[in-house]
Amino acid sequence: MDKLILRKYRLLIAITLIIIIPLGLGTKIYQGAFAWWFHGYAGAIFYEIFWMLLIAFIYPYFSITKNAITIFSVTASLEFLQLWQTPFLQTIRNTWLGRTLIGTSFVWWDFPYYLLGCLLGWLYLRTLQKYCQKP
Repeated sequence: MDKLILRKYRLLIAITLIIIIPLGLGTKIYQGAFAWWFHGYAGAIFYEIFWMLLIAFIYPYFSITKNAITIFSVTASLEFLQLWQTPFLQTIRNTWLGRTLIGTSFVWWDFPYYLLGCLLGWLYLRTLQKYCQKP
């Protein structure tokens, strides 16, 4: 990637992050139809995409596939970490940021949404790379 392509790629990622952060946080306060789904699962999709975009912004030469695998692995590990109820982790989980970043309870149904988020993040980043390389 030359400097101009890299700059365009990072700019589009930054714009996407500006859009996706409020959408992801909005899933936690949404009160309309299917609110239970938005609160429990839609946020997981945005969570995965957010982390993939952040990694791609910081490390633009990192493989998109490795990015997706890494983010899925880390978030799956964090999900399993929710089974561990130590005082230290409970202190973190008692804060809004802690609940948002590492969660509070283990849920098997989060894994398909993590996978979906990584797949969508992978597709989006791949599309961005191709778009940025066009003259």
